[in-house]
Amino acid sequence: MKTCKTPDPHPVKPRMTLPAGTCDAHCHVFGPGSRFPYGANRKYTPDDAPFEQLLALHDWLGISRAVIVQASCHGTDNSAMLDAIAHSNGRYMGIGMVDGSESDAELERLHAGGVRGVRFNFVKHLGGAPDLPTFFSILKRVKALNWHVVLHLDAQDILTYEEIIGKIDLPFIIDHMGRAKTAQGLEQQPFQQLLQLMRDNPLAWVKVSGSERISAGTRPFNDAIPFAQALIEAAPDRVLWGTDWPHPNISNDMPNDGELVNLMLDFCPDESLRNKLLVENPVRLYGFPALAT
Repeated sequence: MKTCKTPDPHPVKPRMTLPAGTCDAHCHVFGPGSRFPYGANRKYTPDDAPFEQLLALHDWLGISRAVIVQASCHGTDNSAMLDAIAHSNGRYMGIGMVDGSESDAELERLHAGGVRGVRFNFVKHLGGAPDLPTFFSILKRVKALNWHVVLHLDAQDILTYEEIIGKIDLPFIIDHMGRAKTAQGLEQQPFQQLLQLMRDNPLAWVKVSGSERISAGTRPFNDAIPFAQALIEAAPDRVLWGTDWPHPNISNDMPNDGELVNLMLDFCPDESLRNKLLVENPVRLYGFPALAT
């Protein structure tokens, strides 16, 4: 079974103080495995990356809030994520994974625990597309909770599943800039399709995260900048940013999380747009409470 590289233990301090209420809209907690075992059918085994490490990272970077995305290595056992949210003093919310067998009471329990959406992996190395009747059945149920859905796709999937994406009737997020590889250029058909989707569909959101996943190069992954800029320009009110800590299944250089903040400052230098990306958009989508004054 595949194992993962460990995250860089020495993140640099970002060159600028981030605005109050900044949200890391895509990060994970792994284990610890002694308390929260990894799923038997997982495609990879990570090192433990528990809540305490994530919280310390956010404090160092100046990040006020975060959305913990349930990772496939924990399957539909959302316990580690829910525990982290419960210990965050209101700073964290979550995106769960479900398989459709959950009772209404279980979905309500997840909601009470801070879950505000559900994630589906379509990428081949994580098992491929879900069963589509089950997918749409789950979407119908979570829509009643005012949740949204997160889609983890390979770039080509944006074309393959165009009709299916068009049938989604609740807010949905495309992870990691659609995983469009920078080596294939801004004009590649999947990325142009993603841009058009962002312009045309008011339910579509996108994360300008995962620069290290789409880059053809090494740190600091500057070739991702024009892709992020194009997405921010296409839909400034429906973009989110996240670190993706602790960066599972990285094949390029392991990113430095402080450098990823600086990269975000490079592709979003406008203060007003940056406040939307980091603060206003996450508040609107996830329902974070107002900051204490």
